[in-house]
Amino acid sequence: QVQLVESGGGLVQAGGSLRLSCAASGRTFSNYAMGWFRQAPGKEREFVAGISWRGLIYYADPVKGRFTISRDNAKNTAYLQMNSLKPEDTAVYSCAARDLYPRTAPTDYDYWGQGTQVTVSS
Repeated sequence: QVQLVESGGGLVQAGGSLRLSCAASGRTFSNYAMGWFRQAPGKEREFVAGISWRGLIYYADPVKGRFTISRDNAKNTAYLQMNSLKPEDTAVYSCAARDLYPRTAPTDYDYWGQGTQVTVSS
């Protein structure tokens, strides 16, 4: 089992920045791919970014150039740095873990955090 806990969400004005953290405990963090997803009210959960166990990185088109995913295996933590935030980025952001390489489908992930709310005001 892997337990994931997100933090760092909040309210920010458009153009601002937030840094989300996902702290993992349980099995060996470095063996897992980490993904960040978001779900806005009335919408399906969508892939935001993913990082493989070796550091290969993938982004969804809407966040490319604005968001940066990273991981610190020594701290068992994944991060999502979000810059130039827009009102349409408002959502509950969740981190998830699966073996080795990230996928874009939420159903491909085995472990999930509880989510953290990000609200971007215009």
